[in-house]
Amino acid sequence: MSRIQVAESAGFCFGVKRAIEMAYAAIKTEHPLYSYGQLIHNKTVTDDLAAKGLQITEDLDSMEAGTLLIRSHGVGKELYDKAEEKGLRILDGTCPFVKKIHQIVQQQQEAGKGILVVGDGAHPEVIGICGWCQNQAVILEDEQAAREKDIPPKDSYAVVVQTTFRQEKFDKILQILQERGISMQVFQTICSATEKRQTEAEELSKRVDKMIVIGGKNSSNTQKLVEICAKNCGNTVHIETICDLVLNNFEKNDKIGITAGASTPPAIIKEVVVTMSEALENAVQNLEGSEEATFEQMLEESLVTLHTGDVVKGTVIQVVNEEVSVNLGFKSDGIISRGEFSSDPNVIPSKTVQPGDEIEVFVVRVNDGDGNVMLSRKRIETQKGIEEIEAAYNDKTVATGVVEKVVKGGLIAVVNGVNVFIPSSQVSNRFIEDLSVFNGQKLEFNIIEVDRVKRRFIGGRKALVEQEIAAKRAALFETIQAGSKVTGTVSRLTDFGAFVDLGGVDGLIHISEMSWGRISNPREVLKEGQTVEVFVLDVDKEKGKISLSLKDADMNPWKLATDKYAVGSIVEGKVVRMVPFGAFVELEPGVDGLVHISQIANKHVVKPEDELKVGEMIKVKVLEVNPEQKKISLSKRQADAPAEETPAETAEEEATTEE
Repeated sequence: MSRIQVAESAGFCFGVKRAIEMAYAAIKTEHPLYSYGQLIHNKTVTDDLAAKGLQITEDLDSMEAGTLLIRSHGVGKELYDKAEEKGLRILDGTCPFVKKIHQIVQQQQEAGKGILVVGDGAHPEVIGICGWCQNQAVILEDEQAAREKDIPPKDSYAVVVQTTFRQEKFDKILQILQERGISMQVFQTICSATEKRQTEAEELSKRVDKMIVIGGKNSSNTQKLVEICAKNCGNTVHIETICDLVLNNFEKNDKIGITAGASTPPAIIKEVVVTMSEALENAVQNLEGSEEATFEQMLEESLVTLHTGDVVKGTVIQVVNEEVSVNLGFKSDGIISRGEFSSDPNVIPSKTVQPGDEIEVFVVRVNDGDGNVMLSRKRIETQKGIEEIEAAYNDKTVATGVVEKVVKGGLIAVVNGVNVFIPSSQVSNRFIEDLSVFNGQKLEFNIIEVDRVKRRFIGGRKALVEQEIAAKRAALFETIQAGSKVTGTVSRLTDFGAFVDLGGVDGLIHISEMSWGRISNPREVLKEGQTVEVFVLDVDKEKGKISLSLKDADMNPWKLATDKYAVGSIVEGKVVRMVPFGAFVELEPGVDGLVHISQIANKHVVKPEDELKVGEMIKVKVLEVNPEQKKISLSKRQADAPAEETPAETAEEEATTEE
């Protein structure tokens, strides 16, 4: 016979119960009534409170009047001060154990001591504690932080600990601090009820075949219970309500243990126990006279006995207003609401299933109050999604999901209704500043971490991107050749040039290869994201480098320089650079000529700057053109003098370009 044992301390702790009772009492008299953050990590309770009028706020700026209920986690001093300044009435539901920590850190800091807080820095309780020591506390989340985190030198530290922290981990952290030589006074602030609940969970999980932990997915103390139980009982499941429990995973001879987090109401615990007891009792009655049959077989063979959490097959009867009716062979038909049909909100039930189709469904509730069986197809998808993710992790294969949203630190991609977190460091092989470009995209990624108990799945694209780039690089280097013309996209600009993506591999256009003329910055010619046609100058396969140019050799202005700037002709140009021996004049972009200092004026010139200015347009006479060496000798003096007054010059003097 199956045995179900519930931990004595399961469910509401004193502090949570006090805050909940305070909320229900205040709802009747206080209007409007707000709670600072969710009052409890339990959706059933928070939904009920919201329906009765309790509003949740995270910001007091928008509040002009009303009553503010402080949750059991507590808040910092600054929030109390702000609420009083705005004239808000305060109902303080802070747990007395937490309130004691507030007093300790405030008094110890005023006495000149440093503050060390052991706990989860992102948890509301720890955030509130830090608010009572001017947010100057050093937070130590684990043993690694205790070893490596910088702790400023002080004569003495006061050490407090989050009320739901594990005593075993706290003791190890204290030992590390002692080894580091930290002078400290330790305040034992772990809640006795929390410690008792964790101890009971540990002992119970050692004695049973399967363990059920009930509590909110975001509840810190519930997560700690899951961790404790999972170490001792491999068949540990974490549920929020009976709807999350798959009953056919339990057999008639199982020893089953149940515990619950501090935010779990007694009614939910009772519902789980009663539902499981009824299911297992029915299993035993139906198995009389058949000792070899199993509870799981009974469930599979019986289509007329349903329990919350069952997964069964049924036939679609009709689809009306996108609500699907299903024949289960039960005394009542089942109903799948639009919201429970698929994880994808774009899926339309009437276009997906037709009357007569056989579908697999999850039993959410056997009786919704009107005699209907509430079903879910979405939860089946989620289960299959988890199996798909686990298979991808175990087999080292690629998973595919759609990015649902961008969050702090990365992306959330959905695989068959299951959220997979992709950290920003794993989105690509390089830093991407704006992750919003991935919103709504279908991505492939590896599964790099799986924790089914915590429903924590982490994906990574970095390795895939690197493999893809390596393949593209190999393919490109097999085909690309010096002298060819290719198309690419400007991926990055620097002061010395531009990198162009040629299809997974970047080539470099040096600034000197961007124009036949003179430019001072690549941004004068190109911009990031621009599509360009470039000429391949050189390919170095060993170093993986490709040199590119924007300059078309056929458009080289020096090819026409001899004809365009005939010796003896007078042309106009712009002074672009001064040197001690003369001035360089730009005749056109890419073609400069030199006016030697002796050819600037019909007088002795000490410095070119005495006669010319950079940017000045002047007329010059062409003395010599050497296109091979890209040199043109010019004379301003001869261009300025009338032909009959031009002094006789030897060819050697006219061609002087010595520097």
